[in-house]
Amino acid sequence: MTQPQASSDQRQALAPGLVLQRFEPPLRLGDFKLIAFDMDSTLINIECIDEIADAVGKKAEVAAITEATMRGEIKDFKESLRRRVALLQGVPVSALQQVYDQRLRLNPGAEQLVAACRDAGLKVLLVSGGFTFFASRVKERLGIDFARSNLLDEAEGLLTGRVVQQSWGDICDGAEKRRTLLEVASLLGISPAETIAVGDGANDLPMMAEAGLSVAFHAKPKVRAEAMVAIDQGGLDRLLEVVLPNDPARAA
Repeated sequence: MTQPQASSDQRQALAPGLVLQRFEPPLRLGDFKLIAFDMDSTLINIECIDEIADAVGKKAEVAAITEATMRGEIKDFKESLRRRVALLQGVPVSALQQVYDQRLRLNPGAEQLVAACRDAGLKVLLVSGGFTFFASRVKERLGIDFARSNLLDEAEGLLTGRVVQQSWGDICDGAEKRRTLLEVASLLGISPAETIAVGDGANDLPMMAEAGLSVAFHAKPKVRAEAMVAIDQGGLDRLLEVVLPNDPARAA
C-alpha cells in the first residue's frame, strides 16, 4: 500500500466543508482493503437510543447523556450506556420497529460510499455502540460484511433496561470498536494501515487511531480535530473526493 504522505500544512481545506491533515490527497480506494463505520449519526441520521427513549417520555434525559458521551465529557462509555439503557426499562419491543420505520434514515451518501468501496474490493464493517436490532437491518440494507453492536435484553415484549452478555462482551465501547477493527483486519490478513475508520463521536477515536485513514463525519469537535479527513458539509460520499475509486494519475 502507498502510505499517505505528510502534509506541510497541519490542516488544509480541500474544498468547502472538507478538511484534511497529515497527508496529501488523493489516495485510491484500491490502497485499502477494509472500511469500518460507526452507525448512529454516521451511517444513519439518528441516535437510536434517544429515539427509543422518546417512547417513554425520556428522550431529553437520555439525549443529554448521549451528547455528553459523544463529546467525550463522559469518559466511561460502558457506564454511560448502562445508565441510558436502564431508562428504557418497560419500553415495548415494538417501539424499536417504529423507530426504524418512522425515524431512521440512511445519511446522505451512505449508499454511494459503501457501493464504491465494495466495487473497489473493500470489505465493510459496521461497529456500533448502538443496538443489534438496527445494526442488523442496516447491515442487510447496505450489504455490509461484518457487524458488531449491543443487544438489548427483553422479556414478555418489553425491554428490561439491560444489555445482553455476548461472546465478546456485553458493551461495544471504544476499546471494543478498536479491537473489532484489528480482529477483522487480522481475519482478512491485512494490516491496520490498509483500513479506513469513519465515525463522529469520542468512542470512535480508538479505532480511528488504528486505521490507515481516519474520517470524521459531521463529528464532535474533539473527533474533527484528530481525524485525517473531516467531512463537515455534505454526505459520506464526499470521502470519494479524497480517496478516489480509480487511479489518481488518470483522474482529471
